Amino acid sequence: MPEASSETLQVATDAFQDFASGLAGGDWEPFLNQLSNDFTFWFPAGPFKGVNQGRARASEFFAMVMQVFPGGLALTIRQITSNATTVVFEVESQGSMLGHPYENQAAIAFDVKDGKICGYREYLGVIFQLK
Repeated sequence: MPEASSETLQVATDAFQDFASGLAGGDWEPFLNQLSNDFTFWFPAGPFKGVNQGRARASEFFAMVMQVFPGGLALTIRQITSNATTVVFEVESQGSMLGHPYENQAAIAFDVKDGKICGYREYLGVIFQLK
């Protein structure tokens, strides 16, 4: 496995802070500004299931996320793993999903190229709870 890169880790960590802020309050511009021109993302469920391309598609996705979680979600990082090009943030999330209390675990992977986020993948836990 390639050795972790401090530059990759810093770019991804900065982007993750903007990602978490967007998820908490709905302002996605700082995160979107960190995406490369060839950005792709993969999501496991719903209307964005599978591979999606481009900032515009990402903007649509995050607008939908804010409709599902209108009060936002709070993320708590449990672990960070990285190599030369990818950083994975294992997180717990809490908030309200469509008016119901929500909590889940997820792994969020950012791929970094030339100082930008070129890929995002999210893997959801199976323990989410709608209370």
